[in-house]
Amino acid sequence: MARRKVALAAGIGAAMIAVLGITVHANAGTAPQLRPVDGAVPAPAGVAPEMFAALQRDLRLTPAQARDRLTTDEKASRVQEVLRTSLGNRYGGTWISRDGKTVTVGVTDEADAATVRALGAVPTRVLRSEAQLDAHVARLDAHSAKAPSTVKVWYADTTENTVVVLTHAAGLKAARAFALAAGVDPAAVRVEVTTEDPRTYIDVIGGNAYYMSGGGRCSIGFSVNGGFVTAGHCGRTGTRTTQPSGTYRGSTFPGRDYAWVQVDAGNTPRGLVNNYAGGTVAVAGSTEAAVGAAVCRSGSTTGWRCGTIQQKNTSVTYPEGTVSGVTRSNACAEPGDSGGSWLSGNQAQGVTSGGSGNCRTGGTMYFQPVNPILAAYGLTLVTSGSNPPTTPPPTSNPPGGTTWQAGSVYATGATVTYGGVSYRCLQGHTALVGWEPPNVPALWQRL
Repeated sequence: MARRKVALAAGIGAAMIAVLGITVHANAGTAPQLRPVDGAVPAPAGVAPEMFAALQRDLRLTPAQARDRLTTDEKASRVQEVLRTSLGNRYGGTWISRDGKTVTVGVTDEADAATVRALGAVPTRVLRSEAQLDAHVARLDAHSAKAPSTVKVWYADTTENTVVVLTHAAGLKAARAFALAAGVDPAAVRVEVTTEDPRTYIDVIGGNAYYMSGGGRCSIGFSVNGGFVTAGHCGRTGTRTTQPSGTYRGSTFPGRDYAWVQVDAGNTPRGLVNNYAGGTVAVAGSTEAAVGAAVCRSGSTTGWRCGTIQQKNTSVTYPEGTVSGVTRSNACAEPGDSGGSWLSGNQAQGVTSGGSGNCRTGGTMYFQPVNPILAAYGLTLVTSGSNPPTTPPPTSNPPGGTTWQAGSVYATGATVTYGGVSYRCLQGHTALVGWEPPNVPALWQRL
């Protein structure tokens, strides 16, 4: 295969733009540089200053609003983690309001509303559970080979409790026929017109990248034991890489868009992500963020860019085929950002797959969630030594239990005392303020 030649645009003069107390530096051939202005509110503990700055810039938030948003996002992740397991098929999804202040949980049984309120979230009755929506998406996925060329995307819209099929205007009738032929309940489907024309972002322009032996460049996603994960469309199993040197040990695309590269001896995977501002961001784990949560991505072309998580379990059709199970976001990206890292706070979320638009006019992007990549290949995420491990160790309680404390990690079966009363943990979780045992019967049983 002939090596592609990447044409670089003429150098751009450096520009400085002050936005919400943030200075943005744009240099020729490099990604935008984000640095807090002297006197700006510092980033919360565990959140990189560059990410905190990008959140303010891209979501148009004040420092105080950005702090509040991160707190709400973390709470939503914990609520989602607990209720997805405890409610099972009665769980209708978790999402954050557009203003970033309210966490809402869909329930199919009104009897579960009290459990949701006990966790500090707002319950709302829905017709379909998250599992039912995902089943409809799976039917469309199984029928993807017969999708009309005008149909570009489909996904489970948790907030509206429907499955959405996006199509170009000329294909409305064909899109409805496609959903019907796939066996999806017509009452559960909403067909909408889109101008999206998604493509993968395999070509990397400048910045931190790795190279494939047959030509082309992509970005590293996250370090794992023995190597790193990235987008599957970047290379096939057996392909050699340089800078760092290694070999693709697994790659899937289309269908999914993930891969992992085992690096050669002498390369040391670290729990860090390039922030394109002369430093790195520490990765603390991979707790899944909720719909509506703020998310930022790092890419060699456009640096730090932030937005929100719009939908999960999305299926998108590229020229190469349909990719399912990706997450949809309005954080922009451009060619060269492929395989790059997506984070919510300090939690790894996924790697850039593709999308439509750019960072000048905006666009819609898709990332492959990281946890399915780790599960598919039996990998372990490498985290920063100064941060908590990816999976918190269970709390070890002495006989008779210990006093309940917010911030502690409790394993199933652990016992605590609160207000002089003993409780047993019904489901492993990280305790939050407001989740005291008497308030959350879904998590604690009084002894």
